[in-house]
Amino acid sequence: MSKEVSEEGMSRKDYVDPPPAPLIDVAEIKLWSFYRALIAEFIATLLFLYVTIATVIGHKKQHDACDGVGLLGIAWAFGGMIFILVYCTAGISGGHINPAVTFGLFLARKVSLIRAVAYMVAHCLGGYLW
Repeated sequence: MSKEVSEEGMSRKDYVDPPPAPLIDVAEIKLWSFYRALIAEFIATLLFLYVTIATVIGHKKQHDACDGVGLLGIAWAFGGMIFILVYCTAGISGGHINPAVTFGLFLARKVSLIRAVAYMVAHCLGGYLW
């Protein structure tokens, strides 16, 4: 058995929550992994918007029903890009790709304030440069 069961029939947690992130962690600014994560979030947001919006624009410019990808293709573009980009950036930066996700993780104390603000700036720059 993979889980241990206590004598009362109640199961114990088979995981341990990590400690909450510090509110302000100035030491992060000196680490290369911090900047690598910022670059990953920037590029992921840029790629997500580039591919998905280009798919929508291509759908709007079609003249015949068989010219473009259709609505199902747009849905697959959005879902596929989120899947691919989160999978690729999860090990580097956590795969947020969205300021709302970063803000939620900040409220849950999973990322520090400095990292959350830097991620949100990277997301906005990635969206702006598209």
